Amino acid sequence: MTVAAMTAVLLAPAGAAQGTPQVAGPAAVQDAALAQQAARPTESRPVYAYDRAVRETVWVDTRVDGDKDGKTDRVAVDVVRPRELDGTGRRIPVIMDASPYYACCGRGNESQKKTYDSAGKPVQFPLFYDNYFVPRGYGYVAVDFTGTNRSDGCVDIGGRSEIASAKAVVDWLNGRGQGYTTRTGDSRTHAHWSNGSTGMIGKSWDGTVANGTAATGVKGLKTIVPIGAISSWYDYYFQQGADLYDGGPDDLAGYVESKDAAPRCKAVKKQLADGAPLNGNRTPLWEERDFVPDARKVRASVFAVHGMQDLNVRMNHFGKWWDALAKQGVDRKVWLSQTGHVDPFDFRRAEWVKTLHRWFDHELMGYANGIDREPMADIERAPDQWTTDKVWPPRGTDSTKVRPHQGSSAGVGVLGLKRAKPGSTETFTDDPRLDETAWAAKIDTGTPEKAGFATRPLSRDLRLSGSSKVTLQVTPSTTSAHLSAVLVDLGPDTIRNYGARGEGITTLPERTCWGPSTPGDSSCFKETRADTTTVDFTVFSRGWASLAHHRGDGRARPVTPGKRYEITVDLAATDHVVPAGHRLALIVAGTDAGLVEAPDTRPILGVDLAGTSAKLPFVGGERAFARATSGHAAAAPLSPGARDGVQVPQDLSRMPGTAPADTGTDRTRFLLPGAGR
Repeated sequence: MTVAAMTAVLLAPAGAAQGTPQVAGPAAVQDAALAQQAARPTESRPVYAYDRAVRETVWVDTRVDGDKDGKTDRVAVDVVRPRELDGTGRRIPVIMDASPYYACCGRGNESQKKTYDSAGKPVQFPLFYDNYFVPRGYGYVAVDFTGTNRSDGCVDIGGRSEIASAKAVVDWLNGRGQGYTTRTGDSRTHAHWSNGSTGMIGKSWDGTVANGTAATGVKGLKTIVPIGAISSWYDYYFQQGADLYDGGPDDLAGYVESKDAAPRCKAVKKQLADGAPLNGNRTPLWEERDFVPDARKVRASVFAVHGMQDLNVRMNHFGKWWDALAKQGVDRKVWLSQTGHVDPFDFRRAEWVKTLHRWFDHELMGYANGIDREPMADIERAPDQWTTDKVWPPRGTDSTKVRPHQGSSAGVGVLGLKRAKPGSTETFTDDPRLDETAWAAKIDTGTPEKAGFATRPLSRDLRLSGSSKVTLQVTPSTTSAHLSAVLVDLGPDTIRNYGARGEGITTLPERTCWGPSTPGDSSCFKETRADTTTVDFTVFSRGWASLAHHRGDGRARPVTPGKRYEITVDLAATDHVVPAGHRLALIVAGTDAGLVEAPDTRPILGVDLAGTSAKLPFVGGERAFARATSGHAAAAPLSPGARDGVQVPQDLSRMPGTAPADTGTDRTRFLLPGAGR
């Protein structure tokens, strides 16, 4: 059979109906592969039979005894790889998704779980990665975190055991680790089929362990694709001391651990609880789970994806990690969407599969397909409308200091470049019932729960790209206070409805297919479309802090009523264009209901405007801001029927990594009702 004829038989185009392909023998397949190499192809082709692939489980020794039973823990590694290459001597790269969710909760928009036959052999691998990439000459491995599904050990929420479980698999794929054919036996098995080049991928917690594994500097990990991933577990539960979730890492461990792990892991969960005090102090537990300082060790390239309205794993995780990688010169690529906590397979499917294919081909197979010379960043400007940037943040972006001023009435201020007059103040009272939507809806009204400052209508577009900081001088009336600062685009727009159950997507009954299927593992997934809403304003960046953490060293200190404090609140990274005719606003308030827990008291806070400023990342710097805020542009008219803004979700007990499906089948985005800390 010729190469062309064999490829025509085996090729399964993305989106086409899938059947069982006719397969050439190993010799013909090897001849085809060699012929392709000789022709210097730019992409891998689906020339291997998915229905004949090797499916097996290997238990890899983590070299860590997390459950303290006197034996090092083994993690279950489910493998699927082309059978035709056995006996040929050819080795292949590996795509790996390590997850705690394969048994408890499922992966993807349809909450798929791993399944096994009566002999324990893997049948279904969640998501499309195996269906699409194995026929193209990749191996795919799905790893159960320690303490989950079929693995030994205990769940330790980003700690030593968790990262070791993933790193050990990379080592095994590179011939450095020990793998076994059974969970408890002594019969070893080697990854003779792997060339060691590994790429890790995954959404949320899965992407988080990819970040953490890359931060070990493990050899053989060539690239990671973290999607909506955590870079510091402290920042998942707290921001600058402000409590973000009513639940701690011990609750999360108890939810995802396997039934047989629960009794042996009580001591580990107690350590998690004891190491995460409610005062928001940075403890050794949190330092161990912060990957950002170890960006200097990263050898892998990074293709990051994040929703700019992700209120679960928030954009500060992406911003800190991205900036740290940039300082180390790590090769990077990024997609930033308008969605919440959503996988790109569910908001830009065809382009995502194409781009991911090219990325892995370049990073793992070494194809010179040019993706490394293409724009670094894809940014969603409006639902399903994307732009690109050669680098991100774009060149010419500069942190510019803008300042609040008093306006014509109390609580209705102005945002500009000049410093406020000495003695200028604003006052607000923390109202834990209200959120950023309520504040922004009353931006032109003096209300007691916030202080708002806005520019005049812009005469030209103004783009912000990167992270912001707001420095406040405040005087509290009580012994505790939480502060919120948000940036708002005041003007009508149609955006993704990130506050709805789908977080910006609607799931449809129709399916598209992405590779061959088997009776137990379909490559066909429900399609989606953008869930949009028309609004009068958009909150596009947020930050929170506890005043007890005003020194910024990770330690809470007593707050004295009547004493003035200076605190700098970090606002999450973003990329947003405030259009001409709209206004840019900064709002300062207390509790942001639904996004941060209230303090113990209900303080009144006085804000010294002369000592308050914001550093915002304008493309074009101060000059761009000055030009956009000069002149007398007319305000953009509001849209008939527009809502004030998107209401943020009010349940704070979310867990990272499970699907935002609106199919009615997914209930695993939330911890058990009533779970406390």
